[in-house]
Amino acid sequence: MKRAARHLRLRVMRMSALTLAPGVAYAHGLAGPGDSPPSFGWTYEPWVVALMAMSAAAYAAGYWRLRARASPRSRSARVRAVHLIAFVSGWVALALALFSPLDTLSGALFSAHMVQHESMMLIAAPLLVAGRPLGVWMWALPRRARSAAGRCVRAHMFSYCWRGLTAPLTAWLLHAAALWGWHMPTMFQSALLHPWVHSLQHASFLLTALLFWWTVAGDGARRQKGGHAMLSLFTTMVHTGALGALITLATGLWYPLYVEPCRALGVDPLRDQQLGGLIMWVPAAAAYLIGGLAIAARWLTHRNASAVAIGQAVIVPRDGST
Repeated sequence: MKRAARHLRLRVMRMSALTLAPGVAYAHGLAGPGDSPPSFGWTYEPWVVALMAMSAAAYAAGYWRLRARASPRSRSARVRAVHLIAFVSGWVALALALFSPLDTLSGALFSAHMVQHESMMLIAAPLLVAGRPLGVWMWALPRRARSAAGRCVRAHMFSYCWRGLTAPLTAWLLHAAALWGWHMPTMFQSALLHPWVHSLQHASFLLTALLFWWTVAGDGARRQKGGHAMLSLFTTMVHTGALGALITLATGLWYPLYVEPCRALGVDPLRDQQLGGLIMWVPAAAAYLIGGLAIAARWLTHRNASAVAIGQAVIVPRDGST
Protein backbone atom coordinates (compact mmCIF):
# COMPACT_ATOMS: atom_id res chain seq x y z
CA MET A 1 0.00 0.00 0.00
CA LYS A 2 2.67 2.48 1.00
CA ARG A 3 4.94 1.61 -1.93
CA ALA A 4 2.08 1.97 -4.41
CA ALA A 5 1.14 5.30 -2.89
CA ARG A 6 4.66 6.66 -3.13
CA HIS A 7 4.94 5.40 -6.72
CA LEU A 8 1.91 7.40 -7.78
CA ARG A 9 3.10 10.48 -5.94
CA LEU A 10 6.41 10.21 -7.79
CA ARG A 11 4.51 10.13 -11.08
CA VAL A 12 2.47 13.20 -10.10
CA MET A 13 5.58 15.09 -9.06
CA ARG A 14 7.30 14.43 -12.37
CA MET A 15 4.43 16.22 -14.10
CA SER A 16 5.87 19.51 -12.80
CA ALA A 17 9.55 19.74 -13.71
CA LEU A 18 9.57 23.41 -12.76
CA THR A 19 8.71 22.62 -9.17
CA LEU A 20 10.37 19.32 -8.40
CA ALA A 21 13.35 17.34 -9.55
CA PRO A 22 12.70 13.81 -10.84
CA GLY A 23 13.37 10.99 -8.46
CA VAL A 24 12.10 12.60 -5.25
CA ALA A 25 9.42 10.77 -3.27
CA TYR A 26 6.71 12.25 -1.06
CA ALA A 27 6.24 11.33 2.58
CA HIS A 28 2.50 10.98 1.99
CA GLY A 29 1.01 9.07 -0.90
CA LEU A 30 -1.95 8.91 -3.24
CA ALA A 31 -2.92 5.28 -3.73
CA GLY A 32 -3.77 4.17 -7.23
CA PRO A 33 -2.05 1.96 -9.83
CA GLY A 34 -1.00 3.14 -13.25
CA ASP A 35 -2.94 6.07 -14.71
CA SER A 36 -6.14 5.43 -12.74
CA PRO A 37 -7.64 8.32 -10.76
CA PRO A 38 -6.07 8.72 -7.32
CA SER A 39 -7.81 7.07 -4.41
CA PHE A 40 -7.27 7.32 -0.69
CA GLY A 41 -6.88 4.40 1.66
CA TRP A 42 -5.59 3.44 5.08
CA THR A 43 -1.84 3.54 5.62
CA TYR A 44 0.21 1.61 8.17
CA GLU A 45 3.76 2.47 9.21
CA PRO A 46 4.92 -0.70 11.00
CA TRP A 47 6.95 1.07 13.71
CA VAL A 48 4.12 3.51 14.46
CA VAL A 49 1.62 0.64 14.66
CA ALA A 50 3.98 -1.19 17.03
CA LEU A 51 4.32 1.84 19.33
CA MET A 52 0.56 2.41 19.35
CA ALA A 53 -0.09 -1.26 20.12
CA MET A 54 2.49 -1.28 22.92
CA SER A 55 1.01 1.83 24.52
CA ALA A 56 -2.50 0.35 24.46
CA ALA A 57 -1.36 -3.05 25.79
CA ALA A 58 0.65 -1.44 28.61
CA TYR A 59 -2.25 0.78 29.62
CA ALA A 60 -4.65 -2.18 29.65
CA ALA A 61 -2.28 -4.26 31.79
CA GLY A 62 -1.66 -1.43 34.25
CA TYR A 63 -5.34 -0.57 34.46
CA TRP A 64 -6.40 -4.11 35.32
CA ARG A 65 -3.72 -4.39 37.99
CA LEU A 66 -4.86 -1.15 39.59
CA ARG A 67 -8.51 -2.18 39.26
CA ALA A 68 -7.82 -5.42 41.15
CA ARG A 69 -6.38 -3.46 44.08
CA ALA A 70 -9.50 -1.40 44.81
CA SER A 71 -13.21 -2.00 45.28
CA PRO A 72 -15.17 -1.60 42.03
CA ARG A 73 -17.50 0.83 43.81
CA SER A 74 -14.77 3.00 45.32
CA ARG A 75 -14.18 6.56 44.18
CA SER A 76 -10.71 5.70 42.92
CA ALA A 77 -12.17 2.98 40.70
CA ARG A 78 -14.67 5.41 39.21
CA VAL A 79 -11.94 7.98 38.59
CA ARG A 80 -9.76 5.37 36.89
CA ALA A 81 -12.70 4.37 34.69
CA VAL A 82 -13.03 7.99 33.53
CA HIS A 83 -9.30 8.05 32.83
CA LEU A 84 -9.64 4.86 30.82
CA ILE A 85 -12.38 6.36 28.66
CA ALA A 86 -10.27 9.47 28.06
CA PHE A 87 -7.19 7.46 27.13
CA VAL A 88 -9.06 5.16 24.76
CA SER A 89 -10.74 8.15 23.10
CA GLY A 90 -7.40 9.90 22.65
CA TRP A 91 -5.76 6.72 21.37
CA VAL A 92 -8.51 6.23 18.78
CA ALA A 93 -8.30 9.89 17.71
CA LEU A 94 -4.55 9.56 17.24
CA ALA A 95 -4.92 6.31 15.30
CA LEU A 96 -7.47 7.90 12.97
CA ALA A 97 -5.19 10.88 12.38
CA LEU A 98 -2.18 8.68 11.56
CA PHE A 99 -3.65 5.67 9.75
CA SER A 100 -7.00 6.69 8.21
CA PRO A 101 -7.44 8.05 4.66
CA LEU A 102 -6.93 11.50 6.20
CA ASP A 103 -3.20 10.74 6.27
CA THR A 104 -3.10 10.01 2.54
CA LEU A 105 -5.38 12.94 1.70
CA SER A 106 -3.12 15.29 3.66
CA GLY A 107 -0.42 14.62 1.07
CA ALA A 108 -2.68 16.12 -1.60
CA LEU A 109 -4.48 18.90 0.30
CA PHE A 110 -2.94 21.35 2.73
CA SER A 111 -6.32 21.76 4.42
CA ALA A 112 -6.47 18.02 5.13
CA HIS A 113 -2.95 18.23 6.56
CA MET A 114 -4.14 20.95 8.95
CA VAL A 115 -7.07 18.79 10.05
CA GLN A 116 -4.63 15.95 10.74
CA HIS A 117 -2.29 18.11 12.80
CA GLU A 118 -5.04 19.80 14.78
CA SER A 119 -6.62 16.40 15.49
CA MET A 120 -3.35 15.25 17.01
CA MET A 121 -2.73 18.39 19.06
CA LEU A 122 -6.25 19.46 20.08
CA ILE A 123 -8.14 16.16 20.33
CA ALA A 124 -5.74 13.28 20.85
CA ALA A 125 -3.18 15.05 23.07
CA PRO A 126 -5.54 16.47 25.75
CA LEU A 127 -7.51 13.22 25.90
CA LEU A 128 -4.35 11.16 26.31
CA VAL A 129 -3.17 13.50 29.08
CA ALA A 130 -6.57 13.19 30.76
CA GLY A 131 -6.05 9.43 30.76
CA ARG A 132 -3.09 9.84 33.19
CA PRO A 133 -1.06 7.16 31.35
CA LEU A 134 2.31 7.53 33.08
CA GLY A 135 1.27 6.01 36.39
CA VAL A 136 -0.82 3.33 34.69
CA TRP A 137 2.07 2.31 32.44
CA MET A 138 4.26 1.99 35.54
CA TRP A 139 1.86 -0.58 36.95
CA ALA A 140 2.13 -2.62 33.75
CA LEU A 141 5.76 -3.42 34.65
CA PRO A 142 6.76 -6.47 36.73
CA ARG A 143 7.25 -5.81 40.44
CA ARG A 144 11.05 -5.48 40.34
CA ALA A 145 11.04 -3.35 37.20
CA ARG A 146 8.33 -1.17 38.72
CA SER A 147 10.38 -0.65 41.87
CA ALA A 148 13.48 0.20 39.84
CA ALA A 149 11.48 2.65 37.70
CA GLY A 150 10.06 4.24 40.84
CA ARG A 151 13.55 4.77 42.27
CA CYS A 152 14.67 6.30 38.98
CA VAL A 153 11.70 8.67 38.92
CA ARG A 154 12.36 9.75 42.51
CA ALA A 155 16.04 10.38 41.83
CA HIS A 156 17.07 14.01 42.22
CA MET A 157 18.55 14.38 38.73
CA PHE A 158 15.52 12.89 36.97
CA SER A 159 13.13 14.94 39.07
CA TYR A 160 15.08 18.12 38.36
CA CYS A 161 15.12 17.51 34.59
CA TRP A 162 11.46 16.52 34.51
CA ARG A 163 10.34 19.57 36.45
CA GLY A 164 12.32 21.80 34.12
CA LEU A 165 10.93 20.15 30.99
CA THR A 166 7.34 20.33 32.23
CA ALA A 167 7.52 23.87 33.58
CA PRO A 168 4.63 25.89 32.10
CA LEU A 169 6.89 28.35 30.29
CA THR A 170 9.13 25.60 28.91
CA ALA A 171 6.18 23.58 27.60
CA TRP A 172 4.60 26.71 26.14
CA LEU A 173 7.79 27.71 24.32
CA LEU A 174 8.43 24.20 22.96
CA HIS A 175 4.89 23.92 21.62
CA ALA A 176 5.00 27.40 20.06
CA ALA A 177 8.40 26.70 18.48
CA ALA A 178 7.11 23.45 16.95
CA LEU A 179 4.04 25.16 15.51
CA TRP A 180 5.83 28.14 13.98
CA GLY A 181 8.99 26.31 12.97
CA TRP A 182 7.31 23.47 11.09
CA HIS A 183 4.97 25.83 9.23
CA MET A 184 7.87 27.69 7.68
CA PRO A 185 7.70 26.85 3.95
CA THR A 186 11.14 25.23 3.86
CA MET A 187 10.47 23.00 6.87
CA PHE A 188 6.93 22.07 5.87
CA GLN A 189 7.91 21.13 2.31
CA SER A 190 10.89 19.16 3.58
CA ALA A 191 8.42 17.10 5.64
CA LEU A 192 6.36 16.50 2.50
CA LEU A 193 9.40 15.26 0.59
CA HIS A 194 11.19 13.12 3.16
CA PRO A 195 9.43 10.45 5.27
CA TRP A 196 11.89 10.73 8.18
CA VAL A 197 11.40 14.50 8.36
CA HIS A 198 7.64 13.98 8.23
CA SER A 199 7.86 11.53 11.14
CA LEU A 200 9.94 14.04 13.08
CA GLN A 201 7.32 16.72 12.39
CA HIS A 202 4.48 14.57 13.69
CA ALA A 203 6.50 13.48 16.73
CA SER A 204 7.36 17.06 17.66
CA PHE A 205 3.75 18.19 17.26
CA LEU A 206 2.45 15.37 19.42
CA LEU A 207 5.13 15.41 22.13
CA THR A 208 5.08 19.19 22.62
CA ALA A 209 1.27 19.13 22.66
CA LEU A 210 1.35 16.42 25.34
CA LEU A 211 3.73 18.52 27.43
CA PHE A 212 1.60 21.62 26.91
CA TRP A 213 -1.64 19.93 27.94
CA TRP A 214 0.08 18.19 30.86
CA THR A 215 0.93 21.61 32.31
CA VAL A 216 -2.58 22.91 31.58
CA ALA A 217 -4.90 20.06 32.54
CA GLY A 218 -2.79 17.11 33.66
CA ASP A 219 -0.80 16.35 36.78
CA GLY A 220 1.53 19.23 35.97
CA ALA A 221 -1.35 21.68 36.48
CA ARG A 222 -1.17 21.01 40.23
CA ARG A 223 2.13 22.89 40.37
CA GLN A 224 0.65 25.99 38.80
CA LYS A 225 -0.92 28.87 40.63
CA GLY A 226 -4.33 30.22 39.70
CA GLY A 227 -4.28 31.66 36.23
CA HIS A 228 -1.14 30.10 34.75
CA ALA A 229 -3.12 27.49 32.84
CA MET A 230 -5.53 30.10 31.51
CA LEU A 231 -2.63 32.32 30.48
CA SER A 232 -1.00 29.43 28.61
CA LEU A 233 -4.21 28.65 26.74
CA PHE A 234 -5.16 32.21 25.88
CA THR A 235 -1.69 33.17 24.66
CA THR A 236 -1.49 29.98 22.60
CA MET A 237 -4.87 30.87 21.11
CA VAL A 238 -3.45 34.27 20.11
CA HIS A 239 -0.26 33.09 18.46
CA THR A 240 -1.84 30.10 16.67
CA GLY A 241 -4.63 32.38 15.47
CA ALA A 242 -2.00 34.81 14.17
CA LEU A 243 -0.24 32.02 12.27
CA GLY A 244 -3.54 30.84 10.82
CA ALA A 245 -4.40 34.39 9.79
CA LEU A 246 -1.04 34.83 8.03
CA ILE A 247 -1.59 31.64 6.03
CA THR A 248 -5.22 32.50 5.25
CA LEU A 249 -4.55 36.06 4.11
CA ALA A 250 -1.38 35.29 2.14
CA THR A 251 -1.64 36.40 -1.49
CA GLY A 252 0.80 33.76 -2.73
CA LEU A 253 1.44 30.08 -2.17
CA TRP A 254 3.57 29.16 0.84
CA TYR A 255 3.81 25.49 -0.12
CA PRO A 256 4.19 25.01 -3.92
CA LEU A 257 4.47 21.23 -3.55
CA TYR A 258 0.70 21.12 -3.20
CA VAL A 259 0.11 22.66 -6.64
CA GLU A 260 0.13 19.47 -8.72
CA PRO A 261 -1.77 17.25 -6.24
CA CYS A 262 -4.45 19.94 -5.87
CA ARG A 263 -4.79 20.28 -9.63
CA ALA A 264 -5.05 16.51 -9.95
CA LEU A 265 -8.06 16.68 -7.63
CA GLY A 266 -9.53 19.76 -9.31
CA VAL A 267 -8.86 22.00 -6.29
CA ASP A 268 -7.43 25.51 -6.46
CA PRO A 269 -4.13 25.43 -4.51
CA LEU A 270 -4.50 28.94 -3.09
CA ARG A 271 -8.05 28.28 -1.93
CA ASP A 272 -6.87 25.05 -0.33
CA GLN A 273 -4.12 26.95 1.49
CA GLN A 274 -6.62 29.57 2.66
CA LEU A 275 -8.93 26.86 3.97
CA GLY A 276 -6.05 25.23 5.85
CA GLY A 277 -5.10 28.55 7.42
CA LEU A 278 -8.72 29.18 8.33
CA ILE A 279 -8.89 25.81 10.10
CA MET A 280 -5.94 26.85 12.27
CA TRP A 281 -7.27 30.37 12.71
CA VAL A 282 -10.87 29.75 13.82
CA PRO A 283 -11.67 26.18 15.03
CA ALA A 284 -8.23 25.60 16.58
CA ALA A 285 -8.20 28.98 18.32
CA ALA A 286 -11.75 28.33 19.53
CA ALA A 287 -10.60 25.04 21.09
CA TYR A 288 -7.96 26.86 23.15
CA LEU A 289 -10.53 29.50 24.11
CA ILE A 290 -13.03 26.87 25.27
CA GLY A 291 -10.31 25.12 27.27
CA GLY A 292 -9.30 28.39 28.89
CA LEU A 293 -12.88 29.26 29.81
CA ALA A 294 -13.46 25.79 31.25
CA ILE A 295 -10.36 26.05 33.42
CA ALA A 296 -11.37 29.57 34.48
CA ALA A 297 -14.79 28.31 35.56
CA ARG A 298 -13.24 25.42 37.50
CA TRP A 299 -10.69 27.72 39.13
CA LEU A 300 -13.34 30.22 40.24
CA THR A 301 -15.55 27.40 41.58
CA HIS A 302 -12.68 25.98 43.63
CA ARG A 303 -11.77 29.41 44.97
CA ASN A 304 -15.35 30.10 46.07
CA ALA A 305 -15.65 26.66 47.65
CA SER A 306 -12.38 27.16 49.51
CA ALA A 307 -13.49 30.58 50.72
CA VAL A 308 -16.69 29.15 52.15
CA ALA A 309 -14.85 26.20 53.70
CA ILE A 310 -12.41 28.36 55.67
CA GLY A 311 -15.09 30.77 56.82
CA GLN A 312 -14.27 33.76 54.65
CA ALA A 313 -17.90 34.18 53.72
CA VAL A 314 -19.47 35.97 56.71
CA ILE A 315 -23.13 36.87 56.96
CA VAL A 316 -23.60 40.19 58.78
CA PRO A 317 -27.00 40.71 60.51
CA ARG A 318 -29.11 43.75 59.55
CA ASP A 319 -28.65 45.38 62.94
CA GLY A 320 -24.89 45.40 62.38
CA SER A 321 -24.16 43.06 65.33
CA THR A 322 -21.75 40.19 64.93
